[in-house]
Amino acid sequence: AERHRRAQTAIDDLWAFTGELFHADQSDAELIASGVAVDPETLRGVWMDTVSNVLGVATLKRPASDWMQKGGRTGNHTEHLGHLLSELQSMQRTFPNATW
Repeated sequence: AERHRRAQTAIDDLWAFTGELFHADQSDAELIASGVAVDPETLRGVWMDTVSNVLGVATLKRPASDWMQKGGRTGNHTEHLGHLLSELQSMQRTFPNATW
């Protein structure tokens, strides 16, 4: 029961970020137009079917809201990114001239 509750909480908390998986920015659009990349929007249906099946088997539910977070590629991030960046930059701050 605890594992199920935690899994559902994670889905509820993170679902709104999955919409960005299918967003193409200008760089993506150029790659798509030149045939180098696939338009991620074309993958949405298969992805949704697959995830819905997995959630069903796991007796988990998709959140009711269809609202999706947008703008990660243009710098619109949650407050959590600040903590992550701080952690990622800690080595460079500790050893500013280090090379590896």
